[in-house]
Amino acid sequence: MKAFTVHSGIAAPMDRANVDTDLIIPKQFLKSIKRSGFGPNLFDELRYLDEGQPGQDCSKRPLNPEFALNQPRYAGASVLLARENFGCGSSREHAPWALEDYGFRCIIAPSFADIFFNNCFKNGVLPIALPADTVDSLFEALYANEGYTLEIDLPAQVIRTPDGSSVAFEVEPFRKHCLLNGLDDIGLTLESADAIRAFEVLYRERAPWLFGSIR
Repeated sequence: MKAFTVHSGIAAPMDRANVDTDLIIPKQFLKSIKRSGFGPNLFDELRYLDEGQPGQDCSKRPLNPEFALNQPRYAGASVLLARENFGCGSSREHAPWALEDYGFRCIIAPSFADIFFNNCFKNGVLPIALPADTVDSLFEALYANEGYTLEIDLPAQVIRTPDGSSVAFEVEPFRKHCLLNGLDDIGLTLESADAIRAFEVLYRERAPWLFGSIR
């Protein structure tokens, strides 16, 4: 998993509440369990004017010009500004996969659905919950300034804005440790690889009959 320390990126708006995981990545794209390749279908129903299907060449599909991610001012955005209850609906881990594959490293919203919130941390995406009035102010600044860029400093737990102000945010220490070190569940397990190997050797010595050939 890609580590997250300090990230600076253009912010894009998802200016609607209760964005569910089916809107983030529609159900027809859930056939693959690879973590990559979902970016072109992120927000598929909003992003394109036709109905997307797995394996389709998205470069040839008609774009919805009203959708923010299709507008030049938000090209290359890596910070998503959203409204309350982002990521509600089903528990599909494909949702943070799609966001990360598109290029988003951080999502800022007043609130998140619990399972989506947890899945983000496991996939290198930092979800930040801020008071609704603070998010309102960020939306206002984003709309007023093309190329609006935010710096997300995870070690310091602050968001720095172009006008020089900063906004503090909370993050649970264990999740912070995992993001800073790029550790997903597998990475956490591998941190104990030496201890696991030592246990396996000792266990074989104590119970050799469990490891004999099965006839």
